[in-house]
Amino acid sequence: MNPLEVSGLTKKYPSFLLDDVSFQVRPGEIMGFIGRNGAGKTTTLKCLTDMVHPDKGEVRFFGMPFSGNQRAVKQRIGFVSGAVDFYMRKKLSTITDVTRRFYENWDESAYRRWMERFSLDEGKTPAALSQGMKIKYCLALALSHRAELLILDEPTSGLDPVSRSDLLENFLMLAKDGVSILFSTHITSDLERCAHRIAY
Repeated sequence: MNPLEVSGLTKKYPSFLLDDVSFQVRPGEIMGFIGRNGAGKTTTLKCLTDMVHPDKGEVRFFGMPFSGNQRAVKQRIGFVSGAVDFYMRKKLSTITDVTRRFYENWDESAYRRWMERFSLDEGKTPAALSQGMKIKYCLALALSHRAELLILDEPTSGLDPVSRSDLLENFLMLAKDGVSILFSTHITSDLERCAHRIAY
């Protein structure tokens, strides 16, 4: 069963049309999602998670239509955006405490492992973190509820080469463990390094 299947996804705006987008992500696969600036990558990803309501098309997660199964699906996926937006003056421990309440499968030991792996200090605030560390914190949250599919919108954008390399190594490790990853990017060298397939 594929973690994600998209068919005929369409969204119309007065000056933009996302027209009949279809693709699938296989188990344990890293799929790169590319296109020109303004081509609709972010709109597509937001349609998948219902942050934007599509006009037509179907989105199925783990064989289930997203419509009517949102709670069950959201327990099994993680969404991370390069444009990280937190309460900048709240400690990470406070943000985590709020987040863990939403997930039935929250794994505290996994959370501690990822925080240690990413060298993240719960006593810090998002304002004190670099962009790369903010993204790593988002990943730690997503992986702590045992997400089977990660949907990532420009996660390496703005990162320095070392941070990007570290993040891609983690993607490859997660895929080996069976986690599926869909990530949009305009950095083709990232795709050459870790993507199994590409949707354009």
